[in-house]
Amino acid sequence: MQRRRKKAVVILQKMLTCAICVIALVALLSVHLHIFTSSKLADFADPYKLPTVVTQKKHEIKYQILSREQSWTQELAPPHLSKAPLPSRKLDDASQISDFKYLWKPPPNRDYAPCVEPSLNYTSPAESSPRGYLMVNTNGGLNQMRAGICDMVAVARIINATLVIPELDKRSFWQDTSNFSDVFDELHFINSLANDVEVIKKLPKELSTATRAVRHFKSWSSIDYYRDEIASMWDDYQVIRAAKSDSRLANNNLPPDIQKLRCRACYEALRFAPQIEAMGKLLVDRMRSLGPYIALHLRYEKDMLAFSGCTHDLSPAEADELRTIRENTSYWKVKDIDSNEQRYKGYCPLTPKEVGLFLTSLGYPSNTPIYIAAGGIYGGDSRMVDLRSRYPILMSKEKLASVEELEPFVNHASQMAALDYIVSVESDVFIPSYSGNMARAVEGHRRFLGHRKTISPDRKALVRLFDKIEVGKLKEGKNLSNRVIEMHRRRQGSPRKRKGPISGTKGMDRFRSEEAFYVNPLPDCLCRGEPSNVNSSSVAIR
Repeated sequence: MQRRRKKAVVILQKMLTCAICVIALVALLSVHLHIFTSSKLADFADPYKLPTVVTQKKHEIKYQILSREQSWTQELAPPHLSKAPLPSRKLDDASQISDFKYLWKPPPNRDYAPCVEPSLNYTSPAESSPRGYLMVNTNGGLNQMRAGICDMVAVARIINATLVIPELDKRSFWQDTSNFSDVFDELHFINSLANDVEVIKKLPKELSTATRAVRHFKSWSSIDYYRDEIASMWDDYQVIRAAKSDSRLANNNLPPDIQKLRCRACYEALRFAPQIEAMGKLLVDRMRSLGPYIALHLRYEKDMLAFSGCTHDLSPAEADELRTIRENTSYWKVKDIDSNEQRYKGYCPLTPKEVGLFLTSLGYPSNTPIYIAAGGIYGGDSRMVDLRSRYPILMSKEKLASVEELEPFVNHASQMAALDYIVSVESDVFIPSYSGNMARAVEGHRRFLGHRKTISPDRKALVRLFDKIEVGKLKEGKNLSNRVIEMHRRRQGSPRKRKGPISGTKGMDRFRSEEAFYVNPLPDCLCRGEPSNVNSSSVAIR
């Protein structure tokens, strides 16, 4: 009897054990399937992990325009990519499609189109013989030099001068040795301006030893200043050299023909050198193969942080390093800067961590392809961890192109910046973390090309929200998202007239407070219902 009871107990224990195992197995399978179906992001991101060693033969760039009929994997894949990256995931339901359209849809253009043709009484240089030669020393980075060159084209027209191809700045922070023809298409520049200003490559030999008047033109000067004060120098000199080129011409109250000339110079004549445009197109095509993309001008580089004095979230050692750079850079006039005050006034670039939170709050999904338009991020990869955890598809020219493809450009900051400029202008959405020279130049170009979507972060308002999250007074979620979306509803690049000076400002502060001409060429170069023959489809290829 006891043996039967023991046998029955053993059988019952085995049955209970089996039942428990089955229940556990079913639960495990249920959880596994739920995770698999709801999170594909990890698998999706794998194709973007590039090999660390290039094993294929050295690749030589072919600088011709490539046929659009060939696929990206056949003609555009760089040698170090084992396979073409997958496109963004398809959207399944109506709400996702609606969100998709909202996130990527450009603002209403309201029928504005470029109108840059000169007036009927506009004369060519041949009809009014130039009185002398204008030489120009540009200053600053790529986009500061671009704006300065275009202004000097207008100045040459005003003072009736022959413009000598400008000299690029080789002494700035970036120490770039590039010449004009290395960065820009010199022949195209000369030919495009033939009806506006005579442009020559070099000063005539007979004038190489002539006395030159070197002048620092006054900032934001009117046409009267150039016609009366500068043009009168032709009586004594044959050559005038402009010591600097940035912000030397007023933003407003200039004759319409001069304003339109500035736009023709900037958006038609001053295009990049063929090898830069070809490489830029290559990068654009590779980004577009991923689907709609954001170009993020992440201005979190050492020079920017040192200049602005912004040290939020940095270590004491990093803050000291930046302060030392600022103190040792003679042409940066302001040395003693309160970082917290700068940040709360909105004068600091958003950190990579803050940018990630901003994009999430706007509603961009984690699989959004993002092109990082920037030089070296201060702090390296460790500073990008938070942004990459939210948006793993972070691309750059270094990831999209092989070492061999970028080799002609890598030691030239202006040429590398030009590649970023092209990819940014052509992006579906452009977002700058700081309103510096490149951000302003790209925004203006995108406005000129049809008011492409450009979201300008309200840094002053955002840092207050981010700080509340940091101390636990606000949480990520719908409430934060609604607030961020609402405050940026009117900051997406829609058509509007250029902003004038801030009320109450005087003197140079008045000019400094104006919106720069090249940030917004409306109303001077954009008209409703008056399209010109400007190619508005692309910056890179014409």
